[in-house]
Amino acid sequence: MAKVIIIGSGFGGLGAAIRLLAQGHEVHIYEKLDKLGGRAYVHEINGFRFDGGPTVITAPFMFDDLFAVAGRKREDYVTLVPLDPFYRVFDHHGRAFDYNGDEAFILDQIDKFSPADREGYQRFMATTKPIFEKGFVELADKPFLRFTDMVKVAPDLIKMQSYLSVYRYASQFVKDEFLRRVFSFHPLLIGGNPFDAPSIYAMIHYLERKWGIHYAMGGTGAVVAAMGRLIEELGGKIHLNAEVGEILVNGARVTGIRLADGTRVTADHIVSNADVAFTYRKLIPEVYRCKFTDRRIERMKYSMSLFVIYFGTKRRYLDSGLAHHNIILGERYKGLLGDIFNKQKLADDFSLYLHMPTITDPSIAPEGCEGFYVLSPVPHLGSGTDWTKMAKPYRDSIIEFLEANYLPGLRENIIAERHVDPLHFQNTLNSYLGSAFSVQPILTQSAWFRPHNRSEDFDNLYFVGAGTHPGAGLPGVLSSSIIVENLIGGADETAYLHSTPGLHTMEQAV
Repeated sequence: MAKVIIIGSGFGGLGAAIRLLAQGHEVHIYEKLDKLGGRAYVHEINGFRFDGGPTVITAPFMFDDLFAVAGRKREDYVTLVPLDPFYRVFDHHGRAFDYNGDEAFILDQIDKFSPADREGYQRFMATTKPIFEKGFVELADKPFLRFTDMVKVAPDLIKMQSYLSVYRYASQFVKDEFLRRVFSFHPLLIGGNPFDAPSIYAMIHYLERKWGIHYAMGGTGAVVAAMGRLIEELGGKIHLNAEVGEILVNGARVTGIRLADGTRVTADHIVSNADVAFTYRKLIPEVYRCKFTDRRIERMKYSMSLFVIYFGTKRRYLDSGLAHHNIILGERYKGLLGDIFNKQKLADDFSLYLHMPTITDPSIAPEGCEGFYVLSPVPHLGSGTDWTKMAKPYRDSIIEFLEANYLPGLRENIIAERHVDPLHFQNTLNSYLGSAFSVQPILTQSAWFRPHNRSEDFDNLYFVGAGTHPGAGLPGVLSSSIIVENLIGGADETAYLHSTPGLHTMEQAV
């Protein structure tokens, strides 16, 4: 078996480590930060624990399968609990739509806004299962290393109207503007613009209805800790505070890494869970790259960035009318998203995702306290916004809005706080342009058109995580780890759907 180095410890890297260790490979993880997790880093402030990144857990069966390949049971390591509602979506008047997996309940919610859209919603949902079966079960774990792989699926993509955006696709069935927003916001959770992301992402509706939205007790960081524990039990080596400075190259192969302190480590294979653009631009000199040149990287479109405030209060807000996951939509929708994704302009208004996990799990805050995470999509650093000047007023405007509309007395009750902006994504998380989700999920940057899971320049360099196929989000990055497991393990690429345990689980569940 081979020696494998994994650069970075996000969910894609951790998933790949477990799968490769279960195959008998020697695995070493090198992580720049002092904890595992990458974007899922846990911030600890004044007795509060804040999940730094992913907070929405879909497709829990993928975690079950990950532990199963190592002969373990996920529930012995971490507890996942279902949430209801999945999300509480607010319009700009403060009216709430509770979204869950119960069709009868959703129809009652639709009645509050537009009874005429009941039948359209049912037709919309009926279309999402075949999209899921094609887009996730059949394609998410296919590597798309050759253009012919794309040609084979093109007729199906056309049949599923993948040339339509998620918003346009939902609008065929639902006419009320607010409901169109409710049923089209999901691409934002993976770095996409609902007006640009292909309609294949409508499959998220089926995924959520079938398996629900879950929360890991202790926070998403508890899942990271559980995976880290399993990796060490399987004999994997985790190196923290170990920044990689260069990937060493010999012809068409990579031979190892040089750490920032000068230490060199050899390997048979390297898996990068670091940002794809960062890996190529910063870790491999351009003289060695024929296909992924700096120019090609710079011409790609990247997702928006995020402004996130983690804050804890000395009082509870259980009577606030908020749920665990809240989507607060501003009056503008298409215009705001156009500012963020297309014009690269920091707008005066915003839409927010407000996470209130202490409703479900008070243990992540001191007794009698409440923990929050509020996220606002913002342009990446290509906008030229000077966040050293804009962070404070932008933070103040969000906190003032929350205090005026949802959390009375907020400012006087905050006892723990930290915020991050696009500079954090660039400088700490090594994300090109400070993009929060790497390559933007548009049709011309999906599947074969996305950076491949095996490098086009080097035979034994592989990618997992948000920037490669199939994309961002926990199901996506965990799927990328299955692809890399099979590529390194030598599985026949034509037999993925029959040889991968995770895909059997998906097929049976469908």
